[in-house]
Amino acid sequence: MKDRRSPLQTIAIYLGALLILVWSGGPFIWQFSTSFQLDKALTSGSPSLIPDPFTLEHYYNTFVEKQLHRYVWNSLVVSLATTFLCLFVGSLAAFALSRLNVKGRFGILMVILSVSMFPQIALVGPLYLVATNLGLLDTYTALIITYLALGLPLVTWVLFGYFETLPREIDEAARMDGVSIPGLLWHIILPMSLPSLVTTGLLAFITAWNEFLFALAFTSNIDRQTIPVGIANFTNLYYVPWGDIAAASAVVTVPLIVLVLFFQRHIIEGLTQGGIKE
Repeated sequence: MKDRRSPLQTIAIYLGALLILVWSGGPFIWQFSTSFQLDKALTSGSPSLIPDPFTLEHYYNTFVEKQLHRYVWNSLVVSLATTFLCLFVGSLAAFALSRLNVKGRFGILMVILSVSMFPQIALVGPLYLVATNLGLLDTYTALIITYLALGLPLVTWVLFGYFETLPREIDEAARMDGVSIPGLLWHIILPMSLPSLVTTGLLAFITAWNEFLFALAFTSNIDRQTIPVGIANFTNLYYVPWGDIAAASAVVTVPLIVLVLFFQRHIIEGLTQGGIKE
């Protein structure tokens, strides 16, 4: 029999949820409000949450004068390429470590995880020299390879944990039916692992979408610069256009919010089920 909550407990739960929502969503709401206010209202002594008057001037500035759409395109190309490569390579690595007889697989996993423990500031110098010697500066390739190295450890670990929850009897039945090892991965394991693929794909995409340090170091013109670098370029020596920055931030944040809300069921399932061993 399920325990029945008292009215006080129910009120406390909903109040706590409301406080978490306000705490988490407050910065985004203020950001969107800022993007619709005039500069003089933003620099006044008493800022207001409600835009008065309402204006789209900052969105015009970001897309027409500062060409935000070009930064968005660059980020989209880099993030999508990074995501697909992370899922492709990470699924192969996780499948091999989980379903095949690989000696020292947990030691290999620890080595893979250790790659993500190095601080980015310690890596940007050596990687910049490598990119320079290979002629990869101001190219998508330099960013994609770097982001692949950053996102692959997490993707491999999450997929490995999820693959471990799948019964081994599935492998045995498939092999008895004549399914090859690549066929086992492609036709059976991956379709069953859709929640984990969605979760890891979104994490890899968001990591590449928001990365700033390597994009700043490896690119120097608008043809290859990504969104974080583009927004940072909005400022100048004597003036910070808070309204334009808020508008650009709102534009690039909304797609991430929509993706997370759309795939939230798969994200929760992918993160939780990977920690359960059947």
